[in-house]
Amino acid sequence: MMESPYAPLMKVKKIQVRQFKRFTDLTIEGLPDTARLVMLAGPNGSGKSSLFEAMHSWHRHSWKRTGGWDPGYHSKLQGDEAVRSWGNTGTVEFHGEPPTTDDQRRKAIYVRSAYRNDPEFQVGSLSRVESLLTETRVNRLIDNDAAVGRNYQRMASQGLEDVYERESADVTMGQFRERTIGEIRNSVLRLFPNLELNSLGNPLTHGTFRFTKGSAAGFLFKNLSGGEKAAFDLILDLIVARREYDDTVYCIDEPEAHMNARLQGELLSVLYSLVPKNCQLWLATHSIGMMRRARDISVEQPGTVAFIDFEDRDFDVVQVLEPVQPNRAFWQRAYTVALDDLAALVAPSRVIICEGATTAMGAKGNANLDSDCYNTIFEQEFPETKFLPGGNCSAVETDRLALMESIQALVSGAVVVRLIDRDDHSAVDVEEKRKQGIRVLTRRNIESYLYDDEVLTALCAEKGRPDVSPNLLDAKRDAVAAAIARGKPSDDAKAAAGEIFNAARKLLDITGGGNDPRTFMRATLAPLIKPGMKVYEDLYRDVFGERR
Repeated sequence: MMESPYAPLMKVKKIQVRQFKRFTDLTIEGLPDTARLVMLAGPNGSGKSSLFEAMHSWHRHSWKRTGGWDPGYHSKLQGDEAVRSWGNTGTVEFHGEPPTTDDQRRKAIYVRSAYRNDPEFQVGSLSRVESLLTETRVNRLIDNDAAVGRNYQRMASQGLEDVYERESADVTMGQFRERTIGEIRNSVLRLFPNLELNSLGNPLTHGTFRFTKGSAAGFLFKNLSGGEKAAFDLILDLIVARREYDDTVYCIDEPEAHMNARLQGELLSVLYSLVPKNCQLWLATHSIGMMRRARDISVEQPGTVAFIDFEDRDFDVVQVLEPVQPNRAFWQRAYTVALDDLAALVAPSRVIICEGATTAMGAKGNANLDSDCYNTIFEQEFPETKFLPGGNCSAVETDRLALMESIQALVSGAVVVRLIDRDDHSAVDVEEKRKQGIRVLTRRNIESYLYDDEVLTALCAEKGRPDVSPNLLDAKRDAVAAAIARGKPSDDAKAAAGEIFNAARKLLDITGGGNDPRTFMRATLAPLIKPGMKVYEDLYRDVFGERR
């Protein structure tokens, strides 16, 4: 028998949605096949749930599950025109071979809505449960997606089948209980250390989940808090579903419902760990805890997390969304969505006081230059770090403005670092300052990094003129030589900045890149310094120390 060419790799490659709910013509593309977690960010009403509804509708249509189409709900209404069926509303493309058999199509998408409410249940009899793949839970994602009681029946039934059909019948009740509830219990304990699932009760008379909570034994499911029920529901559902949905894109809308911020990030970790390795987890969330945990996973496992931002999109016109890099602007929007007016109170975990004056210190024109450049360069890799100007070198060294004390008083646990230019400090001076906790650049000033040959070469490439880079580098050398002739140090790029700026504008015909060398550095050169460049790594080492 020939082996099927179908290779299980349920990772979404591209989604297209047309004339569906709020979307006129939406394409989501650029998703890598390495992404195991996809985070949808954006405020209420931005389209995240509508996307899951579109994926759910496509899934029903793809395995010919008819019925349930509601033109007033599913279609994007334009006058009297409305789509009348599941077809032609969109497509979902996967990396690898598309699902072809009935089972493959049925298990391609698994969606849990934001409307999950199963406050209590009690089972009085137990019967054989059919395959989960043939079950239709909801037609629309606004329908109540109650799953706990149903999953209880399924879990008990499957457990008995395992014992009496698939495994040896010589299994004790203790082994049966551990086989049935062990993984669920351990996952719940990660979130609630004092809540231990210990029994299914008697499925033939008074079947329900029973817990030990603190000193209370036999604590019934119906007595759990809203947050405990919400987390238990999702954990139970995923563990039960993945037995058959083992080649699947899992979509969960607002998994954080009813939970405090401390639990939300850990819940994401638990759900992520439960999803089969070849599958993909999509979450639509407002939770900053979940977004932060997703960022941690992306750092720990590069390439495994994709962020899609629905903020400020007009879906009445054609829109194409691609994964974004979560820089400082992205996180500020996420904080605003999650915390509303409290977003302004969310402080960075690390503050670096560097040289430079603000307008409050009497600076005119290009105030905050150094801090603005540092923030631009490092915002992607260190969105929780904020650079602030603290005056001249002496003011930063002595903390003349008392910024360190003020920041630490306002932001509990914040790390505050001082950073100064190298200037003409001797090696002995530098070592002494480092002992005092003051970081010192290895180059004379920030201009020495911004006007580095590597950056100027990248500038030519960005402007589509890589052939001009030798001329620009020659112009830089001439400018430095002229500055030296004026008595400036040979490593003082700041002294040559004006001539280099003029040469770049002339050779590359740059417009809108800044009216003067300092604005040019902030607006044009700083964004070019990125991870992977030697100049970036040199500056990284000076500011943050050696990479671990």
